[in-house]
Formats: sequence, C-alpha cells, structure tokens
Amino acid sequence: MSFTLAIVGRPNVGKSTLFNRLVGKKLALVDDQPGVTRDLREGEGRIADLRFTVLDSAGLEEATDDSLQGRMRRLTEHAVEMADVCLFMIDARAGVLPADMVFAEILRKKNANVILAANKGEGKAADATILEAYSLGLGEPIRMSAEHGEGMGELMDMLRPIFDEHEERAAADAPEIDVVVGDDDEDAPRVPTQSKPLQIAVVGRPNAGKSTLINQIIGEERLLTGPEAGITRDAISVQQDWGGVPMRIFDTAGMRRKAKVQEKLEKLSVSDGLRAVKFAEVVVVLLDVEIPFEQQDLRIADLAEREGRAVVIAVNKWDIEDEKQTKLKELRQSFERLLPQLRGAPLVTVSAKTGKGVDKLQQAIMRAHEVWNRRVSTANLNRWLVGMLEQHPPPAPGGKRIKMRYMTQVKTRPPAFVVMTSHPDMMPESYKRYLVNGLRVDFDMPGTPIRLFLRDQGDKNPYKDKKSSQPSRLSKHLKKGGSDR
Repeated sequence: MSFTLAIVGRPNVGKSTLFNRLVGKKLALVDDQPGVTRDLREGEGRIADLRFTVLDSAGLEEATDDSLQGRMRRLTEHAVEMADVCLFMIDARAGVLPADMVFAEILRKKNANVILAANKGEGKAADATILEAYSLGLGEPIRMSAEHGEGMGELMDMLRPIFDEHEERAAADAPEIDVVVGDDDEDAPRVPTQSKPLQIAVVGRPNAGKSTLINQIIGEERLLTGPEAGITRDAISVQQDWGGVPMRIFDTAGMRRKAKVQEKLEKLSVSDGLRAVKFAEVVVVLLDVEIPFEQQDLRIADLAEREGRAVVIAVNKWDIEDEKQTKLKELRQSFERLLPQLRGAPLVTVSAKTGKGVDKLQQAIMRAHEVWNRRVSTANLNRWLVGMLEQHPPPAPGGKRIKMRYMTQVKTRPPAFVVMTSHPDMMPESYKRYLVNGLRVDFDMPGTPIRLFLRDQGDKNPYKDKKSSQPSRLSKHLKKGGSDR
C-alpha cells in the first residue's frame, strides 16, 4: 500500500458505500439508518492502477464528551491525523449543513490533503448543492454517486499526484537490501550520507520507552511521551547525525499481542510499525527490563530476522534495576534460548530517561550494520567448506551420499551464500544450521540473518560417458606382445 485515504463526513452521507466500492467487497455494513459504522474499518482500495489503504470511519458527531458519540468522534479525528489524505463527503441532497462547516474547519487544521466530494449527486436536484459546497473552502467538489460509481475518474485524478509522491518517497526511503556481490566487486559497503542515511526502526511493546529513547538520542522533546501506554499511534521518522553518522530513526507504535489489539486504530498502528521494519536497515527491539522477552517481543525480533534486517536488542529502564549483574546474566541466557536464530546479536542495556548506555547502543547499531554488509571471498569460503566437511561430513539419507562441491557468496545486506551440491532436496535442516552457525563463528557474523541456498550441480564428472584419450596399461602391454600372466 502506498498511502492511506480516510473517508470522513456526517453520518449517513454514503461513506461505507464508497468504502465497499473502493475495496471491491461489501465489507462495511450499509443501511439508511445513520450511525451504523462505529469504529474504523481498513481495506485495500483500488481505482484502476492506484492502490492504497482506505479507512471507513464513524460519522463525525458534534459531541465532544465521553459519550459513545464523543468517543466515535475522537476515533475519527485520530484517523484524520493518521491518514495521508482525507475524502470529506457531504450529502448533495441535504445540502451544506452547519455541521459540515464545523467539520470542514477541523479537517483544514488536522490534515493538509483534503478532497471534497458531494455524494448522491445524481440529477439536476444536486446542482445547487454543488455550487454551495464551494463555501466550505476546500476547493472544487467532486460530484459523486458512490452507489452508482459516478465520479470515480475525478477521484482518481485527485489521488494520482498523492500516489506518485508516495511512490517516490517509498523508493527514496527503501533500504538497499539483497545486494548482488561477487569476487570482482570491490566496492566497500555503502557509507550513510545525508541524502541516504542509515535507517533504524525502534520497535517494541507499548510503554517500553521508544519515544523517550529517540528524544534522548536527538536531544530534544520532539516526540510525545508519558506514562500511558500507546501514546504513539503511527510511525514517525526523525533524521539526526548520531555519533557523526547520518541516521533516520523511525519511532513506531507499540505492538501488542493480537488478542490485545482491540481498537481498529491500534491495529492500524501495529501494521504501520511492521511497515517501518521493512523500511529499516537496523531494527532496535526495545525491551522493558521488568517484563523482557514476552511473546510479542519474540515475534517482533523474529519478524525482523525473517525480513533480513540487522537486529539489536536494547533493554530499557536499566536505571531502576537493582540486581544488575544477575539480571544481565538472566537476559543473556533467555536471549540465547528464546532467539537462537539471532545468536550473537548485540544486547545492550540503556536508560532512555537518563541517557546512560545510549552511546553503547549507537556502537552496537554500527557494528550490526557492518556485519550485515559482510563479504567473504570465494577462495576463503571453499577452504572453510573443506574443513567443515572433514570435521562433520554430510549425511547419506537413503544411502545416497551428498557431495558438496563449491560455495560462493551471492548477496549481502544480509549475507547470502550458495552451495553447489548433489541431492539438495535431501539435505537435513540440521546440517544447514551446522553450516550457518559455522559461518557466524568463523567469519565473525554474529546475530545477522544469514541466507544459505543449496543448488543441484548434478554430476559434473568430465570423464563420465567418455572414452579416455590415453591408452590403458593393459592395451600397451598387449601391443608389446606381453601376456597377462
């Protein structure tokens, strides 16, 4: 998905009808009775070649208290703040109402990109409302019929520049991963620059201290913090020279277990955090020292590893820990036991509140990034492979001996290797783990994801099915008149 479109407006103006049309399914309940939609619904919208995330929101109510209508309004306002563009719908049959004027003012303050649509605009009866809609100060309205599909072309034209802008931004922000390398490629790993900074995502459970940590790094209170869990709703990036290295740091919403993610808004926040992982080169998994390595922490770290990102584990609130040495030993043991796929990844203790340990975190990030870029020559790999095979030969499943002939590194960011072998489909996972663990230790690649691929080289014996060009010892003997006594 490239950008997020929130559909907002008074109750019963046709928001859910348009949502269903954009996603191509009847996901949202539609009825003539106002107020049917109460929470946020998310779907994958599409108009021709434009793809985006679309949000169907509750009708904007004038209530501002803690009543159901007031809570629905606050939820919708959060959606407006999160969205890249808002489609403000009015009812062309009812005309512009005072509530529309109030909500138009709110949208101008909360979101820079607002598209005005006059729905139910079929026929001449809506002509007067179309002219009246200019008074909302939101530009030229789109004349639309969500029920009959009218106005979709005009909406596409309005969304096209936003789509193109987000495509360009995504291309600029996308990390350089799976870089093809070879022995003749002598280019050094990419050095972070102001235009292409090192990209870091800080992820973790709610209230682990992610925003506080980033404020500490950048040296100012730029991100909202507090004791309440879940203050950060979306992924926010800040750019900073940290230790002399240009970095872009993504602060993400806390990721809870799925069963705990009840609010639709929080589901969107979690998916936003997952997207931040994909746009990062190094992922800092921030743990709370009082409740480290909960199931969700493990899932986040595993996701980062599967996405092929360098991972650093940071344990926050270290200043409140009394038994530091005992706790550190427990943390290391739990890390090795629960995340064996990240064995050797940096584990750093920090205090986001006091700033202690933040310099060590920066060093750990740079170390993880350097290992993520690691390259090994083919000659060194094949010498290493011979030693590994002698130390522990591959098994012979079904009596078929597996021959491993040749190894080379094909990519970096993260490191990826190919081994040419016979019967690759019969190689046990345990032997592949043996090789990966050996690569980590012998070539100093702790913690980084390592990809190992086996390819079938077949039987490349050049003398198979060919007659030798050299005469055999027996034929030479017979030509001299000898016997076989």
